[in-house]
Amino acid sequence: MADPTPVIDDLCAESEELDRIVAELGPEQWALQTPAPGWTVAHQIAHLAWTDHHSVLAVTDQDAFSREVEKALAQPGDFVDNGAAEGAAKPPERLLADWRAGRKALAEALRAAPEGARFPWYGPPMATASMATARLMETWAHGGDVAAALGVERTPTDRLRHIARLGVRTRDFAFGVHGLPVPFEQFRVELGAPSGELWVYGPEDADERVTGPALDFCLLVTQRAHRSDLALVAVGENADRWLDIAQAFAGPPGKGRAPKGDAR
Repeated sequence: MADPTPVIDDLCAESEELDRIVAELGPEQWALQTPAPGWTVAHQIAHLAWTDHHSVLAVTDQDAFSREVEKALAQPGDFVDNGAAEGAAKPPERLLADWRAGRKALAEALRAAPEGARFPWYGPPMATASMATARLMETWAHGGDVAAALGVERTPTDRLRHIARLGVRTRDFAFGVHGLPVPFEQFRVELGAPSGELWVYGPEDADERVTGPALDFCLLVTQRAHRSDLALVAVGENADRWLDIAQAFAGPPGKGRAPKGDAR
């Protein structure tokens, strides 16, 4: 079983990078609109804090987490937005403190989790490394929305390898959630890492393949950019379809982002 320590370390590093972006913001900056419709910078951080809190419950108190799932079932489609809105209404210094405390508690809980443990979630149960990977993906994706609102240019790092791997592993989920038949054949995925390495997944002789920058692939599978704005190339009908529907996060099909210059 894979050691979860590297991805937990990278989750902490990703969170700290985002923390440096928001640590000294004034109230007017917390209220800036981000690329996610209706969500301010405060909403983005509040969502991360909310999810970290629920992740801690899933890891340390599964009865309490089950009660949260029951609450979510009572408000389908709204519980995520409601959680973000509740947190965003807090004074910025309180919101920032809550996010810091929650992510610290989660990292400690994940490091202390017994080998082979699996935790309940709103989708399928997750192992320690999977939980940390999902949190890293969300922190990076929502952090990108925050950076866009503030006009901050982020430098991509090889922490993206966790998100890229998750994007590849969720290929079948993306087809299934769209009601499409899951391809029988494996795809070859070749991605250029920020460091210059080549990350490869799938058999070398696969007929269907996707190639391009790892950053672009991660933007695609987190639905932070439209396919037409990314330098990804698909070979094969199913690989081409995948680039239109890819999503590495749980839940119903995401709406994605409009192409740049699209006024909709």
